[in-house]
Amino acid sequence: MSEDLRRSSAINHANGSEQRMRGGCSVEQQEPKVIIRNEALDENLMERICTRENLNRAYKRVLKNKGAEGVDGKTVSELGPWLKERKDEIIERLLTGKYKPQKVRGVEIPKPNGGKRQLGIPTVIDRFVQQSIVQILEPILDPTFSESSYGFRPNRNAHQALKKAQEYVREGRAVVVDIDLEKFFDKVNHDVLMSRLEKRIKDKRLLKIVRRFLEAGIMKNGVVSERKEGMPQGGNLSPLLSNLLLDELDKELEKRGHKFCRYADDCNVYVRSRKAGERVMSSLKLFLGKKLRLKVNENKSKVAPPMECKFLGYTITNEGKLIIAKESVNRLKDKIRQLTRRNLSKSLEEVVCKLNEKLRGWIGYFKLTDYLSQLRALDGWIRRKLRCYKLKQKKRNFTIAKYLITLGVKAHSAWNTAKSSKGWWRLSKSPALHQALNNGGFEQLGLINLQNQSIRLKSLTKTAVCDNARTVV
Repeated sequence: MSEDLRRSSAINHANGSEQRMRGGCSVEQQEPKVIIRNEALDENLMERICTRENLNRAYKRVLKNKGAEGVDGKTVSELGPWLKERKDEIIERLLTGKYKPQKVRGVEIPKPNGGKRQLGIPTVIDRFVQQSIVQILEPILDPTFSESSYGFRPNRNAHQALKKAQEYVREGRAVVVDIDLEKFFDKVNHDVLMSRLEKRIKDKRLLKIVRRFLEAGIMKNGVVSERKEGMPQGGNLSPLLSNLLLDELDKELEKRGHKFCRYADDCNVYVRSRKAGERVMSSLKLFLGKKLRLKVNENKSKVAPPMECKFLGYTITNEGKLIIAKESVNRLKDKIRQLTRRNLSKSLEEVVCKLNEKLRGWIGYFKLTDYLSQLRALDGWIRRKLRCYKLKQKKRNFTIAKYLITLGVKAHSAWNTAKSSKGWWRLSKSPALHQALNNGGFEQLGLINLQNQSIRLKSLTKTAVCDNARTVV
């Protein structure tokens, strides 16, 4: 199909969308096609964004992602009825480049290592528009990004980045240049970012709307603050735009011949000596400051052996093996403590069910660890925590002793345990508690065993890889 035919087809779709669109629910979700690079210069991208197919896919994606309401208070469930009434108005404002986003709602969430992270939650309508834009821009921009970039990209994930990092360490690159950008999402320079986008996109209407999204003010506690830099961490466009900006860093590292892995604003460069690492760190600080107007966090960035660095929740040993970072284990323990609080008034079965929801997702990500002993110790800690929870529920000596006896503990041992002056946590390690609530009992309750689950998931991954290889052959 020629370029002129593509353009006329897109324009016809946009012009006829009023009659064809029915609340954005009639078209099955499809994977976006990869656009050849010279189409990035197409001045009619907005017509593609406004096609019925693209808008319906965006609507379904916003529904699937759910999310909190923005400053207007509209929920995701209200988006469909709203679009049925005003879709023509939205399409017209997009096609004329007059669409103006609303303010974003500012929310602060705690960071794992202390401090607060500022999130900006757009309205559900703005999320719908942003998603419509992303679905057209991503197939254009993503193929131009570096192979060493893994964050928020189709068919790429953190596990791939970790395996590549392992490979670099095993090759003898035993020094890591760990680059931490200071408040990256809050410090993005709008002019620098838009200049990079303008080199690849020529539709001026789209460029205006993207800039308006960047400049949308943030409302916090009823007070609106104008945004002169940064982009809201929470919008659909933010991951794509951050990759676009940091792609210049990737290309610079590639030009210098460095081996590196970047996941969003988390970047590690792997070199063979500390001297080389110090040189790379110094030059990258200058490059980021001069070219991208970004600042490196001096306190968190470092040049060190892999074992002293943390990458995507893991630590890589000097031999190239993956181990779960202490901070990641501690965060899980904190969440388990919240789920096993004394005042929950829930049965052990209910607590185990809630725990499994958390543990299933956690081990799905941390299954790559090469140190099963770490998971074995964590399994033991979780079981002990549950024994402690049950003890606290029983409270008094008589109820504790009676409970232990009903579970097969001899009366003498049960009463000795119940009358003990030891604290709950020390008592949870007693032989009587281990006999009453043994590992087999927790298995019957359905408690996930992290060690066994990790082995099973790794086995499934290997089986899938082998099946794919046989299919190709």
